Amino acid sequence: MRVALFIACYNDALFPDTGKAVTAVLERLGHTVEFPMAQTCCGQMHYNTGYRREADALVGAFNDAFRGYDAIVTPSGSCGGHVRHHHDTETAPDVYEFSEFLVDVLGVTDVGAYYPHRVTYHPTCHSLRMLRVGDKPLRLLRAVRGIDLVELPEAESCCGFGGTFAVKNSETSVAMLRDKMGNIGATKADTLCASDNSCLMHIGGGLGRIKSGIRTLHLAEILAGTR
Repeated sequence: MRVALFIACYNDALFPDTGKAVTAVLERLGHTVEFPMAQTCCGQMHYNTGYRREADALVGAFNDAFRGYDAIVTPSGSCGGHVRHHHDTETAPDVYEFSEFLVDVLGVTDVGAYYPHRVTYHPTCHSLRMLRVGDKPLRLLRAVRGIDLVELPEAESCCGFGGTFAVKNSETSVAMLRDKMGNIGATKADTLCASDNSCLMHIGGGLGRIKSGIRTLHLAEILAGTR
């Protein structure tokens, strides 16, 4: 397939290795991955803070950048969910979060990955509730060679990030984060995995401040690992 990588602003600016990992996995499976240079923000941040007119202006740019591909794949459940639910456009149905593209479209759970560490998985809110990816990330992780995958207590509880929520409701956000970190610590995992780097940055910041030693890593980066 000819696949377009929809990187999302967070990854493009702060976590470029995630996009490289998505590309590595898809190319390993025999697909062509292209990065449309004309892509910009999908408009989620604008939409969520009430700037609907400005968000709508970005929809046309999204269409122009991603038109003509077999599929559009993103390592962001948050941005993928926004496009699918709020972009009433020709390209929106072709946007897939990374794990659902692998499992639902390609029919793959074993991507030939190797990651010899104790890992727990946090299902981010948009991937869980908007895109309903279910256990697809876990099915992919279970097929990774060498992994010790442990269940996260109260996994479906929000980490407290929520974009501007963490700024506007900081005390509530910190309390939610504290609960999440306690559950992560209880697993004795050395790696926390998720499908959104925005949530991983929030949790990782908290884990770093308490010097937990727990690493945060996007699902794609674990799946890109080999011997």
